[in-house]
Amino acid sequence: MGGVPESYVGWTFLTNHARVLASIADDHNARIRDIAARCRLTERAVQKIIADLEQEGYLSHTREGRSNTYRIEPGKVLRHPAEAGLSVASLLSLLAQDEDLRAGRTQQAGQ
Repeated sequence: MGGVPESYVGWTFLTNHARVLASIADDHNARIRDIAARCRLTERAVQKIIADLEQEGYLSHTREGRSNTYRIEPGKVLRHPAEAGLSVASLLSLLAQDEDLRAGRTQQAGQ
């Protein structure tokens, strides 16, 4: 099916909100369609998540022509009490380190 993301059954370590935020951190000008494809979500789900993140002050956007540019609030603290003191920047840093490690392994395997 063309535009429908492959579904996943079961639990995961990251929430869809974290995935969308990480995707935006990688490309502040990403289209909702691209974020949805990367996160394997529907475009409508991504729109809802972005609205949630904006409403809580984790994210804002400015309209530039027909596209949006997103701005992440890196100092904003995560919501869950167990994550007290952990900022958005810290979370994104951990995820970026993981991406770098995975990319390095992929490159090493190809050599």
